[in-house]
Amino acid sequence: MNRKIIVKNNIYTNNVLKEAVEDSYKRLIEPSIEREIRNFLSEKAQEGAIKVFGENLRQLLLQPPIKDKVILALDPGYRNGCKTAVIDSTGKVLDTAVVYPVAPFSKVDEAKAKLKPMIEKYGVEIIAIGNGTASRETEQFAVELIKETGKNILYIIVNEAGASIYSASKLASEEFPDFDVALRSAVSIGRRLQDPLAELVKIDPKGIGVGQYQHDMNQKRLSEALEGVVESCVNNVGVELNTASSALLSYVSGISSVVSKNIIAYREKNGKFTDRKQLLEVNKLGPKAYEQCAGFLRISDGSNTLDSTAVHPESYAAVNKLLMKLGCSYDDVKNKRLSGLLKKINDTKLLAQELEIGEPTLKDIIKELEKPGRDPRDEMLKPILRADVLTIDDLSVGMILKGTVRNIVDFGAFVDIGVHHDGLVHISQMREKRVKHPLDVVSVGDIIDVKVIDIDKNKERVSLSMKI
Repeated sequence: MNRKIIVKNNIYTNNVLKEAVEDSYKRLIEPSIEREIRNFLSEKAQEGAIKVFGENLRQLLLQPPIKDKVILALDPGYRNGCKTAVIDSTGKVLDTAVVYPVAPFSKVDEAKAKLKPMIEKYGVEIIAIGNGTASRETEQFAVELIKETGKNILYIIVNEAGASIYSASKLASEEFPDFDVALRSAVSIGRRLQDPLAELVKIDPKGIGVGQYQHDMNQKRLSEALEGVVESCVNNVGVELNTASSALLSYVSGISSVVSKNIIAYREKNGKFTDRKQLLEVNKLGPKAYEQCAGFLRISDGSNTLDSTAVHPESYAAVNKLLMKLGCSYDDVKNKRLSGLLKKINDTKLLAQELEIGEPTLKDIIKELEKPGRDPRDEMLKPILRADVLTIDDLSVGMILKGTVRNIVDFGAFVDIGVHHDGLVHISQMREKRVKHPLDVVSVGDIIDVKVIDIDKNKERVSLSMKI
């Protein structure tokens, strides 16, 4: 700056100009440049953090459900006791109780006497334990309980982040008006295991806790990104029209929160939907909204077999022609007898022209007819169910374990291996080659094999490696 401003040597003005330059730089220019660079780096970091948060949320929402099981859900606690709820295979609450198996009360025998008859009466197959306060003490109790029943019952630790937010919400009070707030939380933990997506959409995505520095981010930008992730997941999986909650329906394309409540009201007044076309009778759901949402809504036992698939109603005519041409029927679709359908078609481009639809649409239709009503989550690895408890004292360096990725941060991934605290796989321990970001290797919910490389019992830290 001095070189640009002081162009001639002048003993009267040089010092004054130098002082002016120094003052302007220190007081105005340097702080301005610093702010600009800091803002640029902050925005870049925010975008990166929001991307990681969104990807973690996506994997959490798309965790495979454990279907058709009767679950005993335990929401652990010390002073307020362990809230329990028995949930049948459809998510209906069969029974609830509060027991005190851990300190300060330690009423273990009383708790067992209360829960054993419930397990026997309802045929409990899995125990779901929330991972919050007193989780591991409750886990020890659950293992003892399982052994004493002599039944083939397994247990699993469930991420309960956001359960308390849901249990105190207006939605929960409408869903369970006669339940205490704590008992609603236990129900939420059990249902998360049966259908993570259907249960987690009831909670503000920011309350699920699968990211870093969320309070330092632009909250509007974060909310928009996470809402988009939830909507994408719901539409990817599809929604059962006759059982979906208002919260789940509101994330379907074309359906607002008002329309979702109108769908529930129509269902309560007229009974189950038997045809997708009935949606047009719902208040405030017009033809445009129907066009957007119909393909994402499923009716399992409807009058039209295609209503249980992802095939959009506007393609029904094309499906009819396709089935006639191939000598197949709706009965074949219903009974899943069309596996390998694509192999029977020699030229998809020519067939698409005959059916007057695009080739990509034809391929999507064929894919759906081969596996009608398929759930993309079924192809993923199921959560790890355990039969016995593991403590940090049971671990040794070099031990190979199976674990579930619980959270991903820029420097690595936290993995649940069944001990009190999640172990850390540092980014340098993920692959032999350099890894740019943990998300390039693992996702939240992944089941992975890890090796124990270091144990710090004083700090209760376990270092893991994926280089096995």
